[in-house]
Amino acid sequence: MDEARAVLARLERIERLEQIGTPAHNLLDEVRSLLREAEAWVRAEPVGTDRAQTALADCREALLDGALGDRSPSRTLVA
Repeated sequence: MDEARAVLARLERIERLEQIGTPAHNLLDEVRSLLREAEAWVRAEPVGTDRAQTALADCREALLDGALGDRSPSRTLVA
């Protein structure tokens, strides 16, 4: 339950930071922290978290794609 509270608190913090115009790179740091906290929450309460696990995987991928920028690996299938 502490993990869930941490996630909710982080979401509220991000919302406040957005409202005051915090620069994107600072918000990204908060989103990365949110991702870590959400992963801890899913590990602590794994039952019924399929949708959360999918969302976390999508977030991880989006953050990785953003971190790689133009260096993002291509996804070419070879037959």
